[in-house]
Amino acid sequence: MITKIGIVAGEIWNYLDNHGKEARANDIIENLDKERDVVLMSIGWLAREGHILVKGDEPDYKIHLT
Repeated sequence: MITKIGIVAGEIWNYLDNHGKEARANDIIENLDKERDVVLMSIGWLAREGHILVKGDEPDYKIHLT
């Protein structure tokens, strides 16, 4: 599972890099076509590592590359 989370984290990073360095969490989930839980775990991993910032309130979180 940790490998899957890491791969999806890379896809999220690439998505953000190609979409102006910012996106709504729901847009990322819809456009990556991955399991919602895995995408959310990957967002958490990236945030913990300091690669992204999560701003806003539920349900409209914004994800920013740092």
